[in-house]
Amino acid sequence: QVQLVESGGGLVQAGDSLRLSCAASGRTFSSYAMGWFRQAPGKEREFVARISRSGINTSYADSVKGRFTISRDNAKTTVYLQMNSLKPEDTAVYYCAAGSYSVRVADFVSWGQGTQVTVSS
Repeated sequence: QVQLVESGGGLVQAGDSLRLSCAASGRTFSSYAMGWFRQAPGKEREFVARISRSGINTSYADSVKGRFTISRDNAKTTVYLQMNSLKPEDTAVYYCAAGSYSVRVADFVSWGQGTQVTVSS
């Protein structure tokens, strides 16, 4: 498995942008699809975006489509989430995860510790 460390969260205003990074340790990074999930207080963890092992295929939750972009750099063993036009409802702890090319939490085997994103109105 890989170890994952997220960074880049913070407090921003509605309409601002943030870029989250997730650095992976281990030489097997490219063998995993990667995903971003988020969890708001009192809610279940939900899928945000996913990217295939090669980076060719991506998909997004409807709530973020057109605003967020997932990418990865296998040479740097890092996955990114560019978040534009942020809304207060995007406020959550964001987690990156390594596993299958899936939208289900159960299909990911390694998780980061999470990074807080807070969007004020």
